[in-house]
Amino acid sequence: MAAQPITSKVEQHDLDIVEAQLGRRPRGVIGIAYRTPDGVPAVVTTAPKLDDGTPFPTLYYLTDPRLTAEASRLEVAGVMKQMTQRLAEDKELAADYAKAHDHYLAARNSIEDLGTDFSGGGMPERVKCLHVLIAYALAEGPGHFILGDEAVALAADHGGLRATAIPADWPTADDLGIDQSCFDFTHAEGKNK
Repeated sequence: MAAQPITSKVEQHDLDIVEAQLGRRPRGVIGIAYRTPDGVPAVVTTAPKLDDGTPFPTLYYLTDPRLTAEASRLEVAGVMKQMTQRLAEDKELAADYAKAHDHYLAARNSIEDLGTDFSGGGMPERVKCLHVLIAYALAEGPGHFILGDEAVALAADHGGLRATAIPADWPTADDLGIDQSCFDFTHAEGKNK
């Protein structure tokens, strides 16, 4: 059986919230993949092709401004670079990431096959976008793939988003053995924090 995307029905009030979050009308939304602990849409499931036929391979799209801002801070702090380096050195981590890539493709293809093996976020060779990793991990839940768990844990702990934008019971950075001191947050602290 092919993987199915995680999603709940999208209502007009959800689309209105997402529009306010993004500052523009959302395109291709077919469901809500993740809601924050208080019920606000934070990750949408998007159609593989937009209404005009444009391919849109990003299955899970992060919309919550708290999460998008923290993903950007983590990127600036060097989290992607460190994760990509670990992928090159750790065969088990690389295999886990490849499995996540395959699942992502299967879930997207269950809606519509784009005829490509491009998934998102740089999978399966590198980490290119923490926004995609965080969206995917939140949509699937903890334990789906290691780097997704880690990205969400870092967002929860560094960004102070646990129990607000991220479930209180998501594994912590400490639980996952992440040493946050190896990241340089000096240039990552923006006015949005």
